[in-house]
Amino acid sequence: MEPTLLDYYKAIEKTSRDMLTAAQQEDWDQLVRLEGACAVLIAQLRYKARTLPLAPEDRKEKAQIMQRILRTDAEIRNLAE
Repeated sequence: MEPTLLDYYKAIEKTSRDMLTAAQQEDWDQLVRLEGACAVLIAQLRYKARTLPLAPEDRKEKAQIMQRILRTDAEIRNLAE
């Protein structure tokens, strides 16, 4: 079965959480590896978004996922500083 756009957002969120764990453990090599994986997922999401619409019922969940990703990203930046 073809992944939905929401599946990509969820995968990015999971990778973001894994990045936070790596930052909390000061495992900077793992953080860099996960950043690369996240970049690939974002590229795949952008590519799929051109042809695969986000279902209207998924928009609220997407917004919630994005908010969680932004909060996680802020935590990672704080730990990295």
